[in-house]
Parts: sequence; structure tokens; C-alpha cells
Amino acid sequence: MNPLTDPAPEGPARPRARDLGLVAGDLPAGPLDAITDVPGVLVGHTTVRRPPDVHSGVTAVVPGAVGPHSPLPAGVFTGNGHGKLIGTTQLAELGTLETPVLLTSTLSAFRVADALVGWMLRRPGCAEVRSLNPVVGECNDGFLSDIRSRPVREEHVCAALDGARGGPVAEGSVGAGTGTGALGFKAGIGTASRVAAPGGARHTVGVLAQANFGGTLRVLGRRLTPDSLGLADGAGAGAAETGSCVIVVATDAPLDARQLTRLARRAVFALARTGAAYGHGSGDYAVALGTVPPGTGGAAVADAELGPLFDGVLDAVEEAVLNSLLAASTTTGFGGRTLPGLPVDRLLDALAAPARER
Repeated sequence: MNPLTDPAPEGPARPRARDLGLVAGDLPAGPLDAITDVPGVLVGHTTVRRPPDVHSGVTAVVPGAVGPHSPLPAGVFTGNGHGKLIGTTQLAELGTLETPVLLTSTLSAFRVADALVGWMLRRPGCAEVRSLNPVVGECNDGFLSDIRSRPVREEHVCAALDGARGGPVAEGSVGAGTGTGALGFKAGIGTASRVAAPGGARHTVGVLAQANFGGTLRVLGRRLTPDSLGLADGAGAGAAETGSCVIVVATDAPLDARQLTRLARRAVFALARTGAAYGHGSGDYAVALGTVPPGTGGAAVADAELGPLFDGVLDAVEEAVLNSLLAASTTTGFGGRTLPGLPVDRLLDALAAPARER
């Protein structure tokens, strides 16, 4: 076991949304229902936990051999800009991604960006690189973690990058999601995927969300308050204005940067399905990347054929946020503050009850 990249288990495995029959939309998921269903996309986490005061970490989304000499098409969209998405201006201007996308805690974002630059400069073929645009997103985990301690260091970043792999993706209180919460509950990292056929060609779109935003939980359109789940009124109150949501979208569809920006918009729009408030203090961002540059992976997808990919992004983000909630358990952190885990049994009971009883 690697103490940097393998987080201590929180307890028995918790079900994902799909295990409970909570499936958004009609499109099929990929075999893992994760962003790693997109060929070449890897994910690595480093969890930094020193209870009771520190619950933080870093998550790396690594799209194949991305680098300054092999940039990938990408787009970015800001729903509410109370955040620090490092690298966004060049990403928006040029429509190209030169590095993996890293997620972390707000006050650790700058150290993470510097560590990412160092890691990239040590990569093969980068000996002469003199300019690089690191892309790092952040959420404020200060409700549960001593954010001022800035606990994420270079070795944590390198461990997440070096340990990035395909296959199932750990969710909940792991990596950049270790100290985050959403909709009044403990949340964290969530992921999902969909397979669509724009123009008749099958492509996969996958998402990974770092969920840390306010609002009132909605599950497949049903509004669920703490009271309807049998919890004390105001459970998790106080965390609503402390964070953000950063979503990474990846697809193997041959899209250009403008089309990927359109996918990124849908990712932020999808948060409304989960009950997001898009509050003043929230930074709601999405970065969408394509693993296949236009012209190298078959016929380009026409704008009029993007509908299935839009649907896939909307459904995958909704499910990813729910996965982030279901995977996380009750956490007490800095200053004795607590975020409750989403109670699965009570959730299912509430969803099964007639509307007048909820």
C-alpha cells in the first residue's frame, strides 16, 4: 500500500447511484461508468488526511500523452467565477490543453500548479520547454479542513500524477474531494460516463466532478430536504457558500475547441439538476477535453449532431454528483464541524414515498 496514493478505506463499500437503480437518462454508460471509459484517460488521487484538522488532497486527470508538443483540443466554461481555475485564460484563448488537469484545495492550488510545472518539465521531450500552461482547479475545503495550513505538497502532486491509472475510479472522500461537501452533505469526487452516437459513430463522454456546492438536494428531479431524510433541520448548514464545483469532461469524439466549450457549458448547466444554488461564493467551472484532435479520428462531428453528446454530459454530471454523495461518509473535521453522509436507506425510503408524504 502506498500511503500517498492509496487512501485509508472509510468502511464497507458504499453503493453507487446505478447500484440503487438511480440512473439519469436513457443513454448507456461505459463499462466502468467513469471518466476512464474514455480511451487513454487516467486518474490519480493523493489523499492528505491528518484527523481531526486536515482533510484534503489532490486529484489528477491525465489524458494520455498530453504535453506542450502534443496539446489536445479543449474548452472551458465558467458558471459562477468565485474561484481560481489556474490556466483558464490561455485555455480559452488557444483552445488547447498542454498538461493534465489537477484538482485540489483553494489555498493549495498555487503550490499544485508549481508542482505540475516541475513534473511536466521533467517529462521526456520537455528539456527545451520555456513556456507551459498548467491547468489546476480548486474547491474550498475549509469547512472540514485547516485550509490555511496548505497541506498539499509537491510529493503529493507527483504521487497523484505518477499513480494515475485506468480502471475504476475511487470516489467520495478521496483526493481533492477529501474535505468537500455538497448540498448539505459530505461529498467529494464523483464520476460517470455515457456512450452516444452523434452522426452514427459511437463515442464515449466521461466526467469527473469535485463536488462542493450549496443548494437543496434533488435526485432525479425530486427535492429532498434534511427533514424528508429524517435528519435534523439544517444538517450541514454553513458549508453552502464555502466552495465550488469543478468538472472535467473528456471525450474521444473528434471535436474542436469551440464544440468542447459547448460540452463544458452543459456540464455546468447539469448541476442545476442536482439542486445547485450557484451561490455568490461558488466557483462553478467545467473543462472539456478531446483525446482525439479533429482530423485524426474519423469525420468531424457537425454541430447539428452534437445533441447526443450534450445529453451524455448532462446525464453523466447528474450521476457523478450523486455518486460523490453516496460514496462519502459522515466526517468531523477542523473545529469539530461535521458534514453528514447521505443516508442511503432513508434516501430510498424518501424516493419511494408518495409526494404528499415527503
